[in-house]
Amino acid sequence: MTNIHPMAFVDAAAKLGENVVIGPFCTVGPDVVLGDGVKLISHVALAGRTTIGPRTRVFPFASLGHEPQDLKYKGELSTLAIGADCVIREGVTMNPGTEGGIMSTIVGNKCVFLANAHVAHDCRIGNGVIFSNNVLLAGHCTVGDYVIIGGGSAVHQFVRIGDHAFIGAMSGVGSDIIPYGMAATQQRAATLSGLNIIGLKRRGFSRDDIHELRRAYRLLFANEGTLKERVEDVAAEFESHPLIHEILQFIRDGGDRSICVPAGE
Repeated sequence: MTNIHPMAFVDAAAKLGENVVIGPFCTVGPDVVLGDGVKLISHVALAGRTTIGPRTRVFPFASLGHEPQDLKYKGELSTLAIGADCVIREGVTMNPGTEGGIMSTIVGNKCVFLANAHVAHDCRIGNGVIFSNNVLLAGHCTVGDYVIIGGGSAVHQFVRIGDHAFIGAMSGVGSDIIPYGMAATQQRAATLSGLNIIGLKRRGFSRDDIHELRRAYRLLFANEGTLKERVEDVAAEFESHPLIHEILQFIRDGGDRSICVPAGE
């Protein structure tokens, strides 16, 4: 049974699933869709063509789906889609897409966004992602599955962060981060500081896989030759290892930003 507090405003055109709970002083716009069991604690502002998946909880003063912070935005009917079983804490902001991007912002399932995190327009975020307090994600970014970003970090627009990567607190991320990588700021810019070994162990990756990833990492970021040459050398050395080829494909695909490398590279 849906439970709407008498001091909340929910537009009659909004679509609400079963057992939705909407607390006091929330506002829900006409194009919002809430899945079964969604809970808005209080003072939550939902606007635009925003969809929130089942059982996601949204805490006070979160603002989701309002027009993006892009001066080129002209009112196009873009969307914000948030997956199931997410936790969106106090003061979090998420914007829909724009005509200059993919017309949508997409957040996966089982993600956690701690207080005052920001997800800008046209971003794609995978499953199981954690944004700590005050993480800022600029527009057009791609964040893979099970990424963790430490508190106070800022990610430049168009950056790609690969699956299972870890970004240390207060990092300025201006370059792409490889899958399974761990980066932290040195002299105000994030540099690659190894692999996210703790995260790999927590996610159940085998000892052999971690060993091979470490060996490939050392070869990939050695001092000899160019990165392009080393990519091909590692591809030949680890011809049948899917995790390593995921890293190599990420580098080969390229993006609008350079690849984050270890200090001194």
